[in-house]
Amino acid sequence: MEPASWTFLILACAVVAFVSGRVPLALVSMGVALALWATGVLTLPEAFSGFGDPTVLFIAALFVVSEALDATGVTAWLGHQVVTRAGRGRVRLTVIIGALAAVLAAFISINGAVASLLPVVVVVAVRAGLVPSKLLVPLAFSASAGSLLTLTGTPVNIVVSEAAVTAGGRAFGFFEFALAGIPLVLLTVTIVALAGDRLLPARSPEHLGDVAPDPREHAQLLRESYDVDLATGALFSVAEGVAEVLVAPRSSLIGRVVYAGMTTRDENLVILGVRRGDGEGPNASRGTGVAGSLTLQAGDAVLVQGPWAALERYVTSPDIIAVTAPRLLQRAVPLGAGAKRALVILGVMVVLLATGLVPPAVAALLAAGALVLTRVLTIPQTYRAISWTTVILIAGMVPLSSAFISTGAASVVADAVLAVIGTGSPYLALLVLCVLTMVLGQFISNVATVLIVTPIAVAIAHSLSLSIQPFLMALTVAGAAAFLTPVATPANLMVLQPGGYRFGDYWRLGSLLMVVFLAVAVLYVPLVWPF
Repeated sequence: MEPASWTFLILACAVVAFVSGRVPLALVSMGVALALWATGVLTLPEAFSGFGDPTVLFIAALFVVSEALDATGVTAWLGHQVVTRAGRGRVRLTVIIGALAAVLAAFISINGAVASLLPVVVVVAVRAGLVPSKLLVPLAFSASAGSLLTLTGTPVNIVVSEAAVTAGGRAFGFFEFALAGIPLVLLTVTIVALAGDRLLPARSPEHLGDVAPDPREHAQLLRESYDVDLATGALFSVAEGVAEVLVAPRSSLIGRVVYAGMTTRDENLVILGVRRGDGEGPNASRGTGVAGSLTLQAGDAVLVQGPWAALERYVTSPDIIAVTAPRLLQRAVPLGAGAKRALVILGVMVVLLATGLVPPAVAALLAAGALVLTRVLTIPQTYRAISWTTVILIAGMVPLSSAFISTGAASVVADAVLAVIGTGSPYLALLVLCVLTMVLGQFISNVATVLIVTPIAVAIAHSLSLSIQPFLMALTVAGAAAFLTPVATPANLMVLQPGGYRFGDYWRLGSLLMVVFLAVAVLYVPLVWPF
């Protein structure tokens, strides 16, 4: 079989695996690289060249920078400062939330922006007398639009910028994406604010899951549950916090007598309160002869206080079960330790990227290294911060994109498209490519989609003797328009349960936005980046 035929077959199998959702994304990506080698399409170094690609390193380092802003409470502080002053009107709240999500997404990624703002938006919605379902999809959609404001907004931007250079064009500037991103953010925020109330359901939210709760709300709940007379600042601060834990079955703690004021055997944490069920009240004596004491049994709850690092180590003990992970509470403490250092390092990185003094991968790696050296993050935190699924997905799919060009497969598809639509209108070619990108992007990763479609776009541009810049920028816009389903992007999925949404709730508002994104990609982009 010819190399081009093998490439088409491998692509088809990959798309089926992506769409099925039964095979992990990273496994599909690794399978693609291995298949390209096994069939002789690429040599072994070529098949795994993606893991040394500067784009992959750049993206991995950006995850670390995003984690620093989140872990030090910068995003929590910004969210509280802006959203809590937004008032009670739905339209006003939606506009402010959408604008803030867009700006955050431009610098800390779509997922980071949504994860940081989600608990704040839920609390603000409840206080304003609104159901969160009216605000959470607009949050996710606005963040997707905001990813088009800067080079670092999404891995797709980085991929197309590098692809432009490889195809003989030029790299896109750090803020150049904003020429398309600003109109899209304005349009997206306007549409979700004006049409969201009519097109989104009003449903009661489910539990927030693994997102950071609001410290003030959580502190009030703990005060009521444990009769602890402490201010929020005393329970949650930059240096210290609290953790509520349950005594695990078969725990070595069972039978121990504990009381408020004593310290734990491990990590020397202070016990603020103990309780067994709601019927007896907090800190009740239970046959120990000591007021406020409790002989521990499986299922008893204990409230402990201490340094965040000690709390994080304590909750990993098999003797206890954490009710809420300390790291989630720490993230919600505004402007925590290291926040100023993180902001300075982010500012330097942005300057390096905007001026082009060093390659993007170098700027991001320097920033990630500085965050570790200045002790904003630890080495284990940096490892956890990186979305390895995304890194492996891109590293495995980059060789497939290269194989599409080297085997001539992209030219075959380009010739077939041009045979149908003709060579008279580049706008029609752009429309076909964008529609293909949007359709695939509803079911598989937008990064994988763009990596698949990019070589086809390059081949069409070369066949028509046109600039590659409008084609790749249009693909970036089309790739961001993943609005029809909750599985289209991680951000869409994040708001599913907290908003009480169902699978079919996204397409009503999403389809309207997709039309807008398609119009911008096909009609507006060529005006800024001429053919």
